[in-house]
Amino acid sequence: MKKNLIISGGIFHPFEDTSNSLSKILSDLNYQSDIVIDIEKGLENIDDYDLITINALRWRMLNDEKYIPYIDEWQFSLSKEGQKSLENYIRNGGALIAFHTSSICFDDWENYSKVLGGKWVWDKTFHPPYGPVEIFPIPDHQLAKGLEPFSLNDEIYHNLELEPSSKAFLKGITNETNEEHVIAWTYEYEKGKVVYNALGHDAESVENEKFVEIIKRSTLWLEERN
Repeated sequence: MKKNLIISGGIFHPFEDTSNSLSKILSDLNYQSDIVIDIEKGLENIDDYDLITINALRWRMLNDEKYIPYIDEWQFSLSKEGQKSLENYIRNGGALIAFHTSSICFDDWENYSKVLGGKWVWDKTFHPPYGPVEIFPIPDHQLAKGLEPFSLNDEIYHNLELEPSSKAFLKGITNETNEEHVIAWTYEYEKGKVVYNALGHDAESVENEKFVEIIKRSTLWLEERN
């Protein structure tokens, strides 16, 4: 079987549930997943993995007083060694799939956006409350071909900042703002390939039939080597 490392954990989200759901979905594509909360330890053997999945909310937590009660357990800054390991893994031909709050992670890593293909920008990016959302495929993208618009309960991130070479393939809209925003993209970083998808707040979202299809399509695209 192929090996997948799922980086998990954080606040305000059921990461254990969503990571288990992702593991089950990817097992259909012959992946055996290791789920880790200790990110530094997980990255020590990164070259053993065929796929890296980031499904976490781990950052310095300095943006709002509401995070203070959680700092002792969840505050995180990725070491220079960890940054180098993940970046080299991708640039040398590795595959990364990242979900939801992964765009918030590693906020003191200057180059993270260039590895992921985009990022959450504090004081610019936000999301309306969790609830019903509409998802619209961008038809000229390979991953969106033949997909129909669909609905699910989740959050739509507004104003994510994409790298210039990122290629959007999904947009989302909520009744709260009635604005379309890019929520998913593909990206190539040197020899490596990346898919980011801002959906995936909870297991109900991850296990949505249409979302499962998108996760599998994304993974198969990552497996296609340049």
